[in-house]
Amino acid sequence: MSRIKEFNLPDLGEGLTEGEILSWLVAEGDTIELNQPIVEVETAKAAVEIPAKWAGRVQAIFHPEGTTVEVGTPIIAIDTDPGAGPVETPSSTAGGDDLPTPSAASLAAVEVAPAEGMVEPGLIGGPAPGGRTAVLVGYGPRTTAAKRRPRKGDVPAQARPAAAAAAPAAPAVVPPVEAAPAAGRNGHPGTGGLVLAKPPVRKLAKDLGVDLATLTGSGPLGSITREDVQRAAAGATAAAEPVAATRPATSAPSFGADREQRIPVKGVRKLTAENMVRSAFTAPHVTEFLTVDMTRAMKALDRLRDRREWRDVRVSPLLLVAKAVLLAVRRHPMVNSTWSGDEIVVKEYVNLGIAAATERGLIVPNIKDAGRLSLRELADALTDLVQTAKAGRTSPADMSGGTLTITNVGVFGVDTGTPILPPGESAILAFGAVREMPWVHKGKVRPRQVTTLGLSFDHRIIDGELGSKFLRDIGDFLSDPEAALLAWT
Repeated sequence: MSRIKEFNLPDLGEGLTEGEILSWLVAEGDTIELNQPIVEVETAKAAVEIPAKWAGRVQAIFHPEGTTVEVGTPIIAIDTDPGAGPVETPSSTAGGDDLPTPSAASLAAVEVAPAEGMVEPGLIGGPAPGGRTAVLVGYGPRTTAAKRRPRKGDVPAQARPAAAAAAPAAPAVVPPVEAAPAAGRNGHPGTGGLVLAKPPVRKLAKDLGVDLATLTGSGPLGSITREDVQRAAAGATAAAEPVAATRPATSAPSFGADREQRIPVKGVRKLTAENMVRSAFTAPHVTEFLTVDMTRAMKALDRLRDRREWRDVRVSPLLLVAKAVLLAVRRHPMVNSTWSGDEIVVKEYVNLGIAAATERGLIVPNIKDAGRLSLRELADALTDLVQTAKAGRTSPADMSGGTLTITNVGVFGVDTGTPILPPGESAILAFGAVREMPWVHKGKVRPRQVTTLGLSFDHRIIDGELGSKFLRDIGDFLSDPEAALLAWT
C-alpha cells in the first residue's frame, strides 16, 4: 500500500460543488494526527473545518489560501509512514504553476482517496439523530485541538536552537512561503539569497507587474508580504504619473478604474444572489403590512425576565414573534408549504428560519421542528442559532430544509420591508423596529410601543384571505401574548 496519500476536497453536503480554502491549519512538514483539523473551507453555505483522514506528515499542500477548489480535487498529500525514509513530494495536477512537477515514480507512489460523502448529509461535526456526532465518512470523533499554521512572528524551524534541530523526533517545519532564486538581489539574512513569498502574494505581484526580486520583504525571514507588493505597486504608479501629483485641487475628479473596487462574487454572496433571482422570478410575490401595538408584549417580556428561572436566558421581542408565527401556523397550516409543480406539499413540521447578517453575508439557518419546542426551549434555540452564526460556525445542514422564515430588520432600525421568499418556502415575515409612537389607546392618544410587520407570500399557494388571516393572528398575539396563549393553546 502506498505511504503517500492525496486527500480530495470532500462533498460537504447539499450538492455543493466547490469550496474556497480560507486557511490551512497545518503546514508542509507538520506531523498530524488522525481527525486533526487540517484546513478551513468556505462553501456557499458555511465555513467548516475538515479533519485529517490519516495520521502522518504533511508532504505537500496543493492549493494556497483564497483558492476556490472543486469537490474531488486533491488538496493535500500526507505521508502515512514518515519514519520509512525520504520520499519525492507528489504534486496535484490541479495545483498550478507554483507547484513542483511530479515524477513518474512519485505519481506511482500516490494513492488518491475518493471524495467522501457525509454520515449525515450536510452535517460537519453537528448533532445527529440518536445523539451521535456526524462527521465525514472515514473519520472518528475529533480528539485533538487544531494546530494552526505558522503565523507572522512565529520562530521558524531554521532559527530554532541547534539542540532542538538535532533532535531526531520530527523533521523541521518548512515555512509557509515559496522560495525562488533572486537574481541580482542581496538576500535577507537567513534566506540564502532567495525570494520568499506565499503563493497568493506571488500571484498578486504578477497581476500588479511587480518584480519580487527587487523588493526587500518585511515578513519573517525577509519574506515578501502583500503590503510590500502593494507599496511597490503604488510607488511605481506614482513614478509613472508625476504630473498627477501636481494637479490643482480644483481639477475635475477622475472616474477611472483606479477609483473602482472589484469584489469577486463567491461563497455566501454568490449563493444568495442565485437564490434571490430564482425566487423573485419563480414565485409570484405578494406583500402585506400590519402595524401592531406591542406595549403589552414588551411588558410581558419584562415580567418574564424577572422570573428566577429565566434570568440567565436571552429574552427579546424576536422570541415572541417566533412564538406567534408558530402558533399562527397551527391555525393556518397551508402557509407552511411548498409549491412542487403539480402539487402543494404541506409540511406538518416547522423548520423556522431566522435570517442572520454575518461577516460572510446573509445566511438563514433554521431551528428544526420548532413547533414542538416550549417557550424556554425556543429561547435557547434562538440564542444558540445567533451565536453560532456570528461565530461563522453554522453548518450546511442548519441552513437547509427551512419551511418558514423570519427576518428581523428591526435590529437595523428599519420599520419593515418587502422580503423575498427563500427558495422552496411560501411565506417570510419581516419584523420591524419597535418604537415608541403616538397611538390611540382606549379613546386617547398615548405613547405606545409600536412595530410594523411585513408578510411576503407565494400567491400560487396563499391567496389574499389566507395571508391576511395569518398576519392578523400574528398581530393579535403580539398585541396581547398572554391572552392569545390562553385562547389558542
